[in-house]
Amino acid sequence: MKILIVDDDPATASPLIEALTAHHYTIEAATNAEHGLELAQTSHYDLAVLDVTPQNLDGIHLCQKLRHQGSQMPILLLSTQGSSADRIRGLEAGADDYVMKPYDLSELMARIRALLRRRNSTVSKVLTWEQLRLEPDTGKVTYKGESLHLTPKEYGLLELFLRHPRRIFSRSAILDHIWSSDEFPGEEAVTTQIKGLRQKLKAAGIKINLIETVYGLGYRLKDAPIQEQENKQVKEKVADSTSEAKLMAAVAKIWQKFKESLPEKIDVFRQVSVTLATGTLNQQLCENAKMEA
Repeated sequence: MKILIVDDDPATASPLIEALTAHHYTIEAATNAEHGLELAQTSHYDLAVLDVTPQNLDGIHLCQKLRHQGSQMPILLLSTQGSSADRIRGLEAGADDYVMKPYDLSELMARIRALLRRRNSTVSKVLTWEQLRLEPDTGKVTYKGESLHLTPKEYGLLELFLRHPRRIFSRSAILDHIWSSDEFPGEEAVTTQIKGLRQKLKAAGIKINLIETVYGLGYRLKDAPIQEQENKQVKEKVADSTSEAKLMAAVAKIWQKFKESLPEKIDVFRQVSVTLATGTLNQQLCENAKMEA
């Protein structure tokens, strides 16, 4: 996941950046609101942490601008001002949380994780694929209980695909989610990292290619074997239902055609019955009756 931090104080920004990076978050940092707004307008972020000081209200102004422009990402404000009026002003500007400085780093990390979970209430705390498990809170990845040691980019890729199992990501979209804008990688970097991730997953014992290539579009997470079988069964049921529907439609069409000519057929049989009773049945009427029968 990608987080934007706007803070002009290295003493508070650096420890937070280090802690978030250690938990496999991709971090972009800006020292002023102008740069922060530019980054927010050109890249995707899952959360923003904005600093507010008595001398500099840029954090609140930036929050207001982002909300005015329609941004829905969670925003956390950091401030040395802790009065009720200051908190109200920050929350009314559109912030989702307001934390006082100096803060306890572990508490701040917990608040950040809570905001990220709240952003999508359907996201499971532990992301899984068959027996592969990724724990966002600890950054731990295991397969059948054994730990996998991934690079930050490999971890970011795996988390991205596990969070969006049916979505196809182009290389440019992956760059936007996983890399910071000051790294300037080419799209070949995505190919390289996915190749490395595939090799580590294979070495861990996952025999099928978990990250599949959708040619001309990008990459997506392959369905787990159980899910794949369920999907196959659903498709077979749909196919059976479709075939049955086509058969019933054909039968209905035949019946409609037959129903339209039924009075004429009955009339021929009635004539045969009358002529048989009177002994006047001729050869032509007999042939017609045989044909209709």
